[in-house]
Amino acid sequence: MENGEIPENANEHCPGPQSDSAGKSDACEGCPNQQICATAPKGPDPDVAAIAERMATVKHKILVLSGKGGVGKSTFSAQLAFALAAMDFQVGLLDIDICGPSIPKMLGLEGQEIHQSNLGWSPVYVESNLGVMSIGFMLPEPDDAVIWRGPRKNALIKQFLKDVYWGELDFLVVDAPPGTSDEHISIVQCLDAGSIDGAIIVTTPQQVSLIDVRKEVSFCKKVGVQVLGIVENMSGLCQPVMDFKFLRMTEAGEQIDVTEWAREHLKERAPEFLSIIACTEVFDSSRGGAEKMCREMGVPFLGKVPLDPQLCKAAEEGRSCFVDQKCGVSAPALKKVIDKMMENQGLSRMLVDNNA
Repeated sequence: MENGEIPENANEHCPGPQSDSAGKSDACEGCPNQQICATAPKGPDPDVAAIAERMATVKHKILVLSGKGGVGKSTFSAQLAFALAAMDFQVGLLDIDICGPSIPKMLGLEGQEIHQSNLGWSPVYVESNLGVMSIGFMLPEPDDAVIWRGPRKNALIKQFLKDVYWGELDFLVVDAPPGTSDEHISIVQCLDAGSIDGAIIVTTPQQVSLIDVRKEVSFCKKVGVQVLGIVENMSGLCQPVMDFKFLRMTEAGEQIDVTEWAREHLKERAPEFLSIIACTEVFDSSRGGAEKMCREMGVPFLGKVPLDPQLCKAAEEGRSCFVDQKCGVSAPALKKVIDKMMENQGLSRMLVDNNA
């Protein structure tokens, strides 16, 4: 437990040897280090000063959270980073989803490795102004599972914050795991809630997701992190009519692919449909979705992003959805969300002011 580090054999929700509740909290019951922690002299965590010094060159820190998995949080984090970098900001993307690090794939960086320099760990760069850090770069094999208790995960997050040399950053986007667990507490404590600009929470429209988002909002309020806004992702399926697959059902329940026939029929009989976007609800939003929840909880609603197969493909291929017209449905929606977030925080003029 040198330098206040959490030992690997500590209980899952260890408060840390330097905490006033070390050895005394319910989480300490049965821990082999309980007596040592309870009687050891307490003092300031020496890593706090090192983290503060490292983060002093980062102007804005944004957390991306979700109440549950599978809502598109990492996709949003990746596209937010791409969008900010395209605006000529210096951007860092930190993946603290220790057990499910999908950011390397979504940035097209699979197979890359972290390099050490005399300044610390160097991020892996997509472009000269977009760097990425993730445990995914440290795994010997991409299929390797990370089976760690809370203390070890917290120690790695602290190391990411203390040892990664980002240089001068306009934005550090932090992609967190779903829920409100050790990683969230660790990032807030290490960064100091007061130095975090705030959190964007990603959800889908149905109640089963919004129930968990309410918990996420409560977490942010309790730890003193501002909620920058809620994004309703997968808000209906939208795509050009000609991108759909058409099926005919037989009386026996079999599906027959009639896509080519349907497309040719539309071209000949109804060419005006070739430029039509078709949309349909995927999740039940009859109770008002995220927008209504935001009104009830008094937090900003940033907008809706439809479920777009082309955006899913861009994430799989590790590329920005903004560089071409392929994501014609989702890219404009994402841009509106990002612009509103920046406008709400007074960040939309930052680039102009910096270039003045």
